[in-house]
Amino acid sequence: MAFGQAAGPPATHRQLDDLLNLLMDAGFESFKEARYPMDFTQRQAGGKFTRDEADAFIEKLQEQGEIEDVSIAPVQKVARPSAAEQALRKYSDEDLAAELQRRGWIVAEP
Repeated sequence: MAFGQAAGPPATHRQLDDLLNLLMDAGFESFKEARYPMDFTQRQAGGKFTRDEADAFIEKLQEQGEIEDVSIAPVQKVARPSAAEQALRKYSDEDLAAELQRRGWIVAEP
């Protein structure tokens, strides 16, 4: 088996959707954000799980939700960002301010 390869069949889309929804309910925005609190490997942080791994994490998150144990959840729950917000995150504050100024807006630091 090559380095970083999973030992088993890949998780189904349904499993990945369920896992991501449970992670979002716990306050995470993505697999990458949940990597260290959930002890994901680098491969898993990229959204690649085997069926057994996905089932184990789904079960763990469902149990955590039933117990109301916040040991894996961040201090504050984060609302799911819109598609526009996600698209804007790749630009720096300076780039966004420059674009607004180019369009005639007045920009000042808070």
